[in-house]
Amino acid sequence: MTDRSDARDPRDEIVEHLGAMRAFAISLTRNGSLADDMVQDALVKAWTNMDKFERGTNMRAWLFTILRNTFYSHYRRRRREVEDVDNVMSDSLAQKPDHDGRLQMNDFNTAFNKLNEEQREALILVGASGFSYEEAAATCGVAVGTVKSRVNRARTRLAELMQLDEGDALEATDQVTSGIVASNPSAA
Repeated sequence: MTDRSDARDPRDEIVEHLGAMRAFAISLTRNGSLADDMVQDALVKAWTNMDKFERGTNMRAWLFTILRNTFYSHYRRRRREVEDVDNVMSDSLAQKPDHDGRLQMNDFNTAFNKLNEEQREALILVGASGFSYEEAAATCGVAVGTVKSRVNRARTRLAELMQLDEGDALEATDQVTSGIVASNPSAA
C-alpha cells in the first residue's frame, strides 16, 4: 500500500504558499507589481523544475529559495538597466491608508530600509514569514548562527533607529510588521 503523503502531487502544495511568497517578494522589491512578477517567475521555475524537488522536504523553503534567487538575478540585471531611479512614478501609484499607526509605520519603513539587505531578509524570513532559524539559514545558504545574529542585530538597530526603549510598544498595523519587530521565541 502506498503512503498517502507520497501520493500527493507536490504541485498541489504550491498554492498553499502563494500568499507568503508574495509577502516575501514585496519585502524584497518594495513594489507590488514587481513582486507579483517575481512570484510568477519563481512559480514558473518551480513548476518546470518540479522533478528536482525532493518529496518529503520543505516545499516552502524550496519555493522561497527559488524566489530569492529570482530576486537576485533581477537585481543584477537591473543594475545594467535604466529604471525609475527616484521612484517618482512608483511612489505616486501607492498610498498607505490613513490609520492610527500611520506615523509609526512610516518610521518603521524608514528604519527598515536603512538596514542592510541581509538583515532585512533575515527579519522577513524569521519574523514575518515564520521560518525557523534553521529554515531561514537553509534558504539563505548560511549557518544558523549567522541568521540568529542578523535577526538580533537588525531588531536592535530598528529599535535604535526608531528610538524605542525596552518595553515601548509599536502600534504595528499588520502581522508582518509585528513579526519583524517582536522577538520570535518559536523560531528558535
